Amino acid sequence: MNPKLSLLQPYPFERLRQLFAGVTPNPDHRPISLGIGEPRHATPQMLKDALAAALDTGLTGYPATAGEPSLREACAGWLQRRYGVTVDPATQVLTVNGSREALFSFAQTVIDPTQPGATLVFPNPFYQIYEGAALLGGAQPYYVASDPARNFAVDWDSVPDEVWARTQLIFVCSPGNPTGAVMPLDEWQKLFELSDRHGFVIASDECYSEIYFRDEPPLGGLEAAMKLGRTDFKNLMMFTSLSKRSNVPGLRSGFVAGDAALIKPFLLYRTYHGGAMSPAVQAASRVAWGDEAHVVDNRRQYREKFAQVTPLLASVLDVALPDAAFYLWAGVPEVFVDRVPGLSADEAFARELLAQYNVTVLPGSYLAREAGGVNPGRGRVRMALVAEPAECLEAAGRIKAFVFHND
Repeated sequence: MNPKLSLLQPYPFERLRQLFAGVTPNPDHRPISLGIGEPRHATPQMLKDALAAALDTGLTGYPATAGEPSLREACAGWLQRRYGVTVDPATQVLTVNGSREALFSFAQTVIDPTQPGATLVFPNPFYQIYEGAALLGGAQPYYVASDPARNFAVDWDSVPDEVWARTQLIFVCSPGNPTGAVMPLDEWQKLFELSDRHGFVIASDECYSEIYFRDEPPLGGLEAAMKLGRTDFKNLMMFTSLSKRSNVPGLRSGFVAGDAALIKPFLLYRTYHGGAMSPAVQAASRVAWGDEAHVVDNRRQYREKFAQVTPLLASVLDVALPDAAFYLWAGVPEVFVDRVPGLSADEAFARELLAQYNVTVLPGSYLAREAGGVNPGRGRVRMALVAEPAECLEAAGRIKAFVFHND
């Protein structure tokens, strides 16, 4: 067996299952889960129709790994409309089976484990795939903490120069999971300058870009590069998908775009890896990237939901409306610190909330790692407001009652 597999830590939801072992949820309440970030709004009918219509001809041949030209053109068209970014569909766009597998496989393409101290840098808390991609690629993970004083923006200035010098790849997540923080232009400029100095590649995970709560949409990595005159997108790749934007997590469809010099070896890797997208999925994806009305409606639903739920939870927890994404990153009350021997405050909160009110939330410490003696997720919980408004409101009401009764 690959010895690197032993380096992988249990996925957060496996740890949650272990935490809840032996817990009997209060039967007076029906179960409500805010634990997993799985979109639950209805899939647009036009996407289901496009998928069904393509089945007659879409399953009869092997698809090309690069994706159909018409789909790559649709992706490029969306980039132009959304960000004002112009790319060559033939050389700067590649279709992928969702951003998750693409982020992982891209790291395997970029990392050179023969180089001493090969390092992959990413935010802390983080999406678990980042760490797994580093470890299985033969790189050392370096965890960069977020700063609560700046709405949980990543503290890139805390990374020592000697770490940057051995960095080969950096994962940026904007809007962030779990904090929802969006990177401004000056932070992008900082990372671009560091990339130029040290030669590392920037992978920008932007799968939450279309769920936002301000008037101005989140800045994207390619957009930031264009604003700064970096029209060749040197050492930059953006990753996006339809899962959150179009409520089709089961479709497994997304694309990457950026530096043509990175797309070429990534395509080679994916050709051997078997990363081709079904033609039927491609047909539905073309429709999705070409339509914005369903995205606007999806965003409206999240905005209305967060506007109702956030004030209710803010009355009892340390939580505020994020910049974007569909999570609330809430601090738990001090009363849960050292409440249960062997459990952190966020673990104790999650376990007792399930037992007393049958609501599932994810302990923040499961989404982070201890670095410099601190786990930046400890004492916080992530709540995914993906269900219908009534269910999210009911969950928020139960959480409020739970905090009052345990204060």
